Amino acid sequence: QVQLVESGGGLVQAGGSLRLSCAASGSIASLNAMAWYRQAPGKQRELVAIIISGGTTNYADPVKGRFTISRDNGKNTVYLQMNSLKPEDTAVYYCNVRRSLNWYWGQGTQVTVSS
Repeated sequence: QVQLVESGGGLVQAGGSLRLSCAASGSIASLNAMAWYRQAPGKQRELVAIIISGGTTNYADPVKGRFTISRDNGKNTVYLQMNSLKPEDTAVYYCNVRRSLNWYWGQGTQVTVSS
């Protein structure tokens, strides 16, 4: 079992930046992948960014060039640096980690971008 605790959400003006953090209860070195998803009101949860065990990253088209996912194995933490935020980035952001066929989710952190 992996416990995840997210932090870093909040209210920011358009064009601003936020950094989300997701701290895992155990070592993340053995995880297959770590990712961030988001869910806006009335919409389905969608993948924002993912980093796999080899370090390869992938991003959803709407956030490419603005968001960066990274991980710190020593701190058992994955980050999402969000720059040039837009009102359409407003959502609850969820941390997700995967070990074999098991997926684990954080509780979510609200990000609100005002215009």
